[in-house]
Amino acid sequence: MKPLILILCTGNSCRSHLAEGLLRRALGNDFVVASAGSNPAGYVHPLAIRAMSEIGIDLSTHRSKHLNEFLDQEVETVITVCGNADQACPIFPGQVNRHHWGFDDPAHATGTEEEQMQVFRRVRNEIERVFLAYAAGRRDQRAS
Repeated sequence: MKPLILILCTGNSCRSHLAEGLLRRALGNDFVVASAGSNPAGYVHPLAIRAMSEIGIDLSTHRSKHLNEFLDQEVETVITVCGNADQACPIFPGQVNRHHWGFDDPAHATGTEEEQMQVFRRVRNEIERVFLAYAAGRRDQRAS
């Protein structure tokens, strides 16, 4: 069975989906990567979908999910990407790892659509740097 890595954020509309898409691409088929929220927004932010499509990752079929959907699953690693989710995060069955890497919420960006996109791109790139380093470590771990 492939290890499940669950990425949590409060709304599960931006940051957790950005991280999910990036980590899924970086890890390939050796892991299951999913995201959820403690208080899901009910949608994936259109600018998050657009920011990821710019780098060849399709989030258009993603949906906003509550973390309770995963309470009966063996979650190997939980990664929180916002402070509220870190505080609200329960312990999952089988959970052996937990990480917290906080990022600005691009959903709070203001200004024109292009100015908002600049914030989404910046946060996407910050998440990409952290999660690609994490993925490299996980791949090295599995190889040894």
